[in-house]
Amino acid sequence: MATAEAKSTRQQGARKKRKIIIFAFEICLILIMLGVLWLVMKTPSEGPSRVVIEPGNIAINEDIQKGKDEGESPMLGYLNVALFGVDAKTDNQLYKSSRSDSMMIASINLDTGDIKLVSVYRDTLLDLGDLGVTYDDKKNKKIVDNNTLEDLSDDIFQKCNAAYSYGGAEQALKMLNMNLDMDIETFVTVGYQGLRTVVDGLGGIWIDVDETELLHINNYQMDVANVLKCSYTPVTNTGYQKLDGLQATAFCRIRYVSGGDFKRTSNQREVLKAIEKEAKSKDLATLTEIFTSCMEEKIIYTNITNEQILKLLSNITKYSIVEEGGFPNESNRTVANIDQIRGSSVGSTVIPVSLEENVVWLHHFLFDDKEYEVTDRVKKISKVIADETAVYINSKK
Repeated sequence: MATAEAKSTRQQGARKKRKIIIFAFEICLILIMLGVLWLVMKTPSEGPSRVVIEPGNIAINEDIQKGKDEGESPMLGYLNVALFGVDAKTDNQLYKSSRSDSMMIASINLDTGDIKLVSVYRDTLLDLGDLGVTYDDKKNKKIVDNNTLEDLSDDIFQKCNAAYSYGGAEQALKMLNMNLDMDIETFVTVGYQGLRTVVDGLGGIWIDVDETELLHINNYQMDVANVLKCSYTPVTNTGYQKLDGLQATAFCRIRYVSGGDFKRTSNQREVLKAIEKEAKSKDLATLTEIFTSCMEEKIIYTNITNEQILKLLSNITKYSIVEEGGFPNESNRTVANIDQIRGSSVGSTVIPVSLEENVVWLHHFLFDDKEYEVTDRVKKISKVIADETAVYINSKK
């Protein structure tokens, strides 16, 4: 018969194992793309799937950094992570040259464990920055006079998903920080193969496919299969059913239905929740094998450090998603077909009617900051967008 001491030891071990398992699927949930963090602790700090980005190179607006340094920012106590999904056809395109057609911000309250997710719509017109600019690492800002609107004269205004294609994760982080008054320093990027690997490793996920989605899902499967050079199994029926990795990836890409890209981001969140549910039913060995495959096959790219993982581990069982949203906010956006802005062809675009008001909404949503005032730079970007798009918005009326 086991002694009380041995029994206690086994119970402690079981509790410890349960905490590790909970950590695995909760972080899989947090970092959409998908299941990267558990194994990051055991990988080298640099290498094909890891990169170091200097804080001075990601354009955190000066007032935001000053508030954090002085302990007055509402963002203190939060870990904000950018999640990028790219249409990468090769390993190298995880790093650059692909548009980030899926973008989310995961904001983690490190005190309460609450997680809020915001999809940044890929076609949103934003300032991509001056793509040839340099930054002062010590002051963490552009080396230009930042007091006049002319400071933005060389900046490129395009759909925000183009930032990643120009300068990879670093440029995409700059874009998010400059336009949204954020302090995002960490990111995770995956392509098609990353999502497929996770879903297949879990044995598939359960998704409700409706009639309009059934009309398109197999066409998207064909496109993804051509990229990955693999076969696919057609989805033939509507209803609640188990999808494999390729089918789930295609489901995430469906756009040409009512709601367009807004509906597509909803599908992505549906897949994320289904992954969480399925992961909870798996044992630690299965989850470990999935995440090991992602890292070894170089289908995940990140700059998350071991130290950040250890901070999350301290109270890992308390993390949970509490709210989701989309940027620009539904009440303050419109869609218009834009010919050109500053010589750049744009096309069908999501326009933040007032970027300034959208950023105020974002900070209220993520950080419960009810009195947020945007930085001067965001005010300037907001004015440029309003001036450049007024003719297109007015033509719709």
